Amino acid sequence: MGKDRPLVLGSASPRRRQILGDLGIALIQKPGACDESTRSGETPLGYLERVAADKLGSVLPLLGEAPFAGVLVADTIVVVDDEILGKPADEADARGLLRRIVGRTHTVFTRYLISRSDAPGEPVSARTVRTEVTMRAASDEVIAGYAATGEGRDKAGAYAAQGIGAFLIERVAGSYTNVVGLPACEVVQDLCRVGLLERYP
Repeated sequence: MGKDRPLVLGSASPRRRQILGDLGIALIQKPGACDESTRSGETPLGYLERVAADKLGSVLPLLGEAPFAGVLVADTIVVVDDEILGKPADEADARGLLRRIVGRTHTVFTRYLISRSDAPGEPVSARTVRTEVTMRAASDEVIAGYAATGEGRDKAGAYAAQGIGAFLIERVAGSYTNVVGLPACEVVQDLCRVGLLERYP
């Protein structure tokens, strides 16, 4: 894997791209599209498994003829009270989501799949990584002020751990980069294990 045979990141997320870029992994982004709405009776982990698999399937028609080493897709969710908290529809929705998570602990799950170029539709690695995030208590005024920044507009749970939203986080138990969108430690381990990285660093 290198500049001549990059990893295909099947995601439009600038945060996942930055995490992999900071790790020195050559990549190209080819985000697919799939149904990310929740289904009746679907558990959070069941949702993650379905959406990650659908994301991989949606990337396959986009691969083209250019050489690549493998494909990585991922999906991240925020869960509280066994319920998935999605991305806010607007600023008022962001305030409501933030009220659900301040002053308590919630869980962030990321599910990722890795496949090789010789069989891009068949994952050689599938892992779900869990991180517990404890938020400080915050007044409605503080919540409204943060929601008004717009930072959490496109993020599950309506906050960004790597941005202004860090001021709300008291404790992270597990992978910090998992909260941002991709667990760096586990991804590198699996890229090495399946032979897409010969050695690292």
